[in-house]
Amino acid sequence: MTTKEGFLGRGWRFPIQPDSSGNIRLTEQDEGVRNSIFLILSTARGERLMRPDYGCGIHDLVFQPNTPSLRGTVQAQVRQSLIKWEPRIDVLEVRVDTRPDSPTQLIIRIDYRLRQNNALFNMVYPFFLSESFN
Repeated sequence: MTTKEGFLGRGWRFPIQPDSSGNIRLTEQDEGVRNSIFLILSTARGERLMRPDYGCGIHDLVFQPNTPSLRGTVQAQVRQSLIKWEPRIDVLEVRVDTRPDSPTQLIIRIDYRLRQNNALFNMVYPFFLSESFN
């Protein structure tokens, strides 16, 4: 496929919402890729019945203590999931940090390149190890 839309595609915007004419809102181009990354990271493996291996294994780590080892595991899980499920990007770097004021929250920073045009992007995905009642 040679067109931008052909490679990057179009798809439903999540959360699914109707537009002003009642049609499903769509997303496309680099916004669609960002949406896809968000969906991959937000989906626990086994959550989709017809595709049980889709998603990211970080959800199995909820309630684990926030240690350097855990952050390394999260980093590896995110990288592996994006490589497997998002063929439109090259994963350049995944960093996992913790906020001193919120030790139950991990900040996952992802740097990636669109394969179609080499455009560089980054995204931040917050991941909660447990609920905080502060």
